[in-house]
Amino acid sequence: MPNPETLERFISMVESNEHDKAIEKFYTKDASMQENQSQPRVGRDLLVTNEKKVLSKVKSLVSKCIRPVFTNGDLVVIRWYFRFEWKDGTISEIEEIAYQNWEGEFIKKEKFFYDPMQLQK
Repeated sequence: MPNPETLERFISMVESNEHDKAIEKFYTKDASMQENQSQPRVGRDLLVTNEKKVLSKVKSLVSKCIRPVFTNGDLVVIRWYFRFEWKDGTISEIEEIAYQNWEGEFIKKEKFFYDPMQLQK
């Protein structure tokens, strides 16, 4: 179960748009991420690589935790708002729910729930 200070450091890092660094720091080596019903991506190195690929396409980004954050033992639920201004000039605004399974002070498994229509440019 993450302590509250760890969770706040994680949220702060994401809100500072250091998404790739947050994965490096707060995810287990064999962590997985899943988007809605897609196949999960597995392994911290792959997760970091994927995040860097997305961030390389971004001109500007706003990342905001919409509180409250819900915790129950090793389970954490965070509602996020993201506003992406892409290098091609388009904008995407996304709200999602992140359902996380923590293993001590690290995220082991994360699944995102969002409406894919938000990604339409």
